[in-house]
Formats: sequence, structure tokens, C-alpha cells
Amino acid sequence: MTDAVHNVLFLCTGNSARSILAEGLVNNLGEGRFRGFSAGSQPLPRPNPLAIETLQEHDCPVDELRSKSWDEFAAPGAPHMHFIFTVCDNAAGETCPLWPGRPASAHWGIPDPAGVGGDEAQKKAAFAVAYQAMHARISRFVALPFAELDALQLQQALDEIGRLGDESVNGPGA
Repeated sequence: MTDAVHNVLFLCTGNSARSILAEGLVNNLGEGRFRGFSAGSQPLPRPNPLAIETLQEHDCPVDELRSKSWDEFAAPGAPHMHFIFTVCDNAAGETCPLWPGRPASAHWGIPDPAGVGGDEAQKKAAFAVAYQAMHARISRFVALPFAELDALQLQQALDEIGRLGDESVNGPGA
């Protein structure tokens, strides 16, 4: 990996919570070495307000965050992606567009905080858990010694990051 900026796309069905958290996090933690994007197969009209609030609480920029279709990134003229990660099980099971350049990819599934019911405190707690899980994965991702890894080692590292915290994030037996 060179000093060039590497584009990372996070995919989720609705592109309103997990993928939005991931986009904000990689743009913040990547310190200019990574440019994050997010998209969904069936994007909602806008990001979940609790996703935006959670990112703001952690000083992540949110001005450019919006829900968008993954078709936007498969179209001619779209930014070339170096990495693509699915962050929900539904998106991982869907037929994705063919991405030019064969970017490295992995599944980093995290339970949907937007699907948690209850009062405001319970909903905020679910977003906090999702944020922490995504933060742990992205922190590890941006710290990888890319220049030292061949394609197989990189894929193994990306897959391992996707399993990071499965017990605590996805529940026992995950």
C-alpha cells in the first residue's frame, strides 16, 4: 500500500446506521489515509439521527453523511474502491454490483442498533455498542501494516477483523 488515499465502502441494506457509523469513523480514524463511503441496497431517505448524534459525541465529522444507493458506486465515474465491507448480514447475503478493480472485501457484521426497541436510553445504548464495535474494527484496520502484507495475508487480516468481538457483539455462539 502506498501513501495514496485508499477508498473504503461500507455496505448495509438501509445505509442509515451501521454503515453511516463506519463511514464517519474511517474518515476520522484514517487520518487522511482513507476516504470512507457508505451505501445501501435499499437506502432509507436519511441517516438515523442517533447515528449522527453518536458520531458527533465522538467528534467525528458528519456534514457529508447521507444515505445513498450502492448503485452510485458501481456507476461509471464513481470513485475506485480499494476495500468494501458489508456491515449487516442482509447486505452480505445480497447480490452486490460488480465492483471495478476487484477491491479487497470482508464481512464485518454488527447487530442493527436501529432495530432496538425501548425508550430513548435503550436506543442510545444500542448505538453506543454498535459504535464501539465498529470503532474497534476500524482502529485495527487502519493500523494494519499494509505494505508488509501480500493479498492472502491482507484477506486473512480483514476476515479476522470481521470476527473481532463476535461473542460480545453478536451474542454467545456467534
